[in-house]
Amino acid sequence: MKHDEFMGQVQHRARLSSRGEAERATRATLETLAERLAGGEAQDLAAQLPPEIGDYLRDTWSAKGERFSLHEFFQRVSLRERVDVQKATFHARAVIDVLKEAVSQGELKDARAQLPADFNRLFEAGSEGKMPQVQ
Repeated sequence: MKHDEFMGQVQHRARLSSRGEAERATRATLETLAERLAGGEAQDLAAQLPPEIGDYLRDTWSAKGERFSLHEFFQRVSLRERVDVQKATFHARAVIDVLKEAVSQGELKDARAQLPADFNRLFEAGSEGKMPQVQ
């Protein structure tokens, strides 16, 4: 998947008004995901994405394998994206939905194996699916 296609899909699925907003949502989501992943897994995901998008997973401060909940994930995305948590949740779901189509199932499975069970809701809900409110 090319950069423009990825961003176009995020923009459409997250119902964002501009490509810049799609970039911001993508960056916030992938940088936060990279913080949660360890052992080179963020790099492995990045390798399957267009370079401009993969860079969001490659930042030097990322890939720490920090332990935090899905709720904390959405709070961090919200702060990075500078939107409220409800919007950040919706946008992150759209980004993850597109990410699932852009990388191999094996790589996605490897990344998900590092995440706690509560993150399953993020990956399984999809941008149009129902996801229980995060407390």
